[in-house]
Amino acid sequence: MTPIAADIPASLLRLLAYDGTSPLIFSSGLFLFLFAGFLFFYALLRRATTARILYVIAFSLYFYYKSSGLYFLLLIFAAASDFLIARRLHRTENQAGRRWFVALSVAVNLGMLGYFKYTNFLIDIANDLFGEGFLEFRNIFLPVGISFFVFQSMSYTIDVYRRQLRPLDNWFDYLFYLSFFPQLVAGPIVRARDFIPQIRRRPVVTREMFGAGVFLILTGLFKKAVLSDYISLNFVDRIFDEPLLYTGFECLMGIYGYALQIYCDFSGYSDMAIGIALLLGFRFPKNFDAPYKSATITEFWRRWHISLSSWLRDYLYISLGGNRKGRLRTYGNLLLTMLLGGLWHGAAIRFILWGALHGAALALHKLWMSLVPGARATGSEMRWWSRGIGMFLTFNLVCFGWLMFRAESMQTVRLMLHQIFHSFNAPMIPQVLAGYAGVFALLAAGYLLHLLPRRIDDAAQRLAVRAPLVAQVAMAAVMIWCVMQVKSSDIQPFIYFQF
Repeated sequence: MTPIAADIPASLLRLLAYDGTSPLIFSSGLFLFLFAGFLFFYALLRRATTARILYVIAFSLYFYYKSSGLYFLLLIFAAASDFLIARRLHRTENQAGRRWFVALSVAVNLGMLGYFKYTNFLIDIANDLFGEGFLEFRNIFLPVGISFFVFQSMSYTIDVYRRQLRPLDNWFDYLFYLSFFPQLVAGPIVRARDFIPQIRRRPVVTREMFGAGVFLILTGLFKKAVLSDYISLNFVDRIFDEPLLYTGFECLMGIYGYALQIYCDFSGYSDMAIGIALLLGFRFPKNFDAPYKSATITEFWRRWHISLSSWLRDYLYISLGGNRKGRLRTYGNLLLTMLLGGLWHGAAIRFILWGALHGAALALHKLWMSLVPGARATGSEMRWWSRGIGMFLTFNLVCFGWLMFRAESMQTVRLMLHQIFHSFNAPMIPQVLAGYAGVFALLAAGYLLHLLPRRIDDAAQRLAVRAPLVAQVAMAAVMIWCVMQVKSSDIQPFIYFQF
C-alpha cells in the first residue's frame, strides 16, 4: 500500500472526529468542500422525501457534533422531549393540565440552559457572598448554540399550547426542524409555524433563489472573513486586552471597531445561513436590517437580531402583559424583558447591565413618545435633521452597550472609559491613523457599505441574481481570493457561537 493510500483512513478519521479547537464553520474551506458534496447527494434525493429528511438530519447532527462533540445527544434529547410533550399537550383538554405540560416543557428547556450556561456564574456569586471555596467551581462545557435551539424548541410547545400550531406526528420531522444545520448554532431563530410546512414540500430552487443564495453566502463571507476577522485580530482585540497601552482615541475607535465587528460577524453568519437554506429550497426570515441606520433605540431593536427581538416580544414581553397593564407596568415589562435578554447572552454582570441599559432606554423612549407630541418610534417618520441627530445618539448609546458586551470584566470597562475621558491624546490621531491604515480603511468601507441606501443593496442583489452562471462563479472566485489575502492562520469562530 502506498503512503498516500495508507493515509486516507487516518484523514477520514480526522474528518469525522470531534476537535474542540477546530469547529466546522461556514467560512472554513472544509465546510465549503463538505457542503459541495452534500449538495450533490441532496439533489439526487430531491424526490425521495423520507430519505432526504433522514439525510439532512444525519448531516446536521454531524455538523453539530463537529462543534460540540457528544453534546449532540443533548439536541436529540430536546427534540424527543418537546415532541412528546407537545403531542400530550395537544390531546389534553383541561386547561390546568395544559398549563402543566407547557410549564414542563419550559422547565426542561430552561433547566438544560441553566445548568450548562449559568452553573459557574451562580457558583461564583455564592463564593463571593459566603467566602471562597463555599462551593466547588465546576468547569462546565457550554454546548455551541444551546440558547438558540432551546428558544426554538420552546416556541414550538408554546405555540401548540396557544393553539396556533398543531403538533407534528413524525418525530423525524421535528428533529429536522430543530437540528437543521444552517441555523442550528447561531440562528436565526426560526419559528416552527414558518418552517415546518416547508419540510415535506419538494425542494424547488428557482434561478432567483439560487442567485440570491450565492449573493448572500458571498456577502456573508466578506463580512465575516474580510471585515470582522481582520478588524478583530489587528485592532479590536489588542485594545480590549490592554487598554492602558493605548490612547483614549484608540480605545474609542476600538469600541467603534467592535460595533462593526460584531455586526459583520453575526449578520455575516445570518446571511450565509439564509443563503445556504435558499440553495436547499428553504426560506428563512431576515435577521438584520442595517441596524446602525436606526434613529431611535426602538428602531434599533426592530433591525438588530430580528428573530431574537421578535421572540422576546412574542413569548416574554407579551406573556408578562406587554403594554396592556398600564404605563408603569409596560416600562417594567420592557426592563425585565431586556434584563432577561441580557442574561440570555451570557452569565456575567456585564451582560445583565447591557440588558438593563437597553431596557431602560426602550422604556425612556416609550415615555418620550407619550409626553412629546410628534415623537416617532422610527427614523423613517422623522425629518432629515432629526433623523441625523437620532442616528448619532442611538449609535453611541448602542456602542456604550457594546463596551460592556465585549469587555472581559467591568474593570476593562472602567479602564476603557478612563482612557477615553482622561487620556484621549488628540495630537496622536494622525500617527494612529497612519499606523493602522489598513484597519481604518476597512472600518470606513464597512460603515460606508452599511449606510448605503437600501435601493443600492437591492440593485446589487438583483444584478448578482440575473448574472450568468459564469459570472457568479467568477464572483465566488474573487471573493475566495480576497478572503485568502486577509485570513489568519487560525480559525476565528463566530462570536455568537458562545451564546
